Amino acid sequence: MLPVLVATRNPGKLREIREIAAGLPLAWRGLHEFSDLTDVEETGSTFAENARLKALHYERRTGLPTLADDSGLIVDALNGAPGVHSARFAGTPRDDAANNRKLVALLASMPPAQRTARFRCAMAFARGGRVVLESEGTFEGLIVDEPRGTNGFGYDPHFLVPGLGLTAAELPPADKNARSHRGQALRSMLRQVEALYRSAGEWEA
Repeated sequence: MLPVLVATRNPGKLREIREIAAGLPLAWRGLHEFSDLTDVEETGSTFAENARLKALHYERRTGLPTLADDSGLIVDALNGAPGVHSARFAGTPRDDAANNRKLVALLASMPPAQRTARFRCAMAFARGGRVVLESEGTFEGLIVDEPRGTNGFGYDPHFLVPGLGLTAAELPPADKNARSHRGQALRSMLRQVEALYRSAGEWEA
């Protein structure tokens, strides 16, 4: 198995990646396995910039090929907020419930048609001290006031998927992974990772 560090301390995100990549000869490791690692300051103005910062930071400190992503919610009525500040929308430390309360409060006067939003994910893969692969994905939806569902995490209970009548948190994991921003970005990334390792004669069939 080929070890790859996932630059996250979010167990939900790590679980999703492992589920989508099941069956590949990749051994996914999380930041929780490295007690001496310091977090990188996410100073980028875009998801892609933050993904690159994280991938390089942790690859250089562990020596492991590193997959990093930055993702968040973009709400049209809020001029793109929370955007890159999605994880700490309501302040520090991260609090998903507080983030959702703030989101719902800000949209309280908005009719459904004006609650369009999307999740966006950018991924970067660092190896040998540089970012060698990148990918992106987008998941369109609408924001609803009442949380629904227990699957997923973050803003998922308030993110209604058009055409399904279900929130992202109501979708079975396999269905969510097939549609989600992270699922799209990861499937694209995995194709690139396989091609990279195969070209180097390192892929374990």
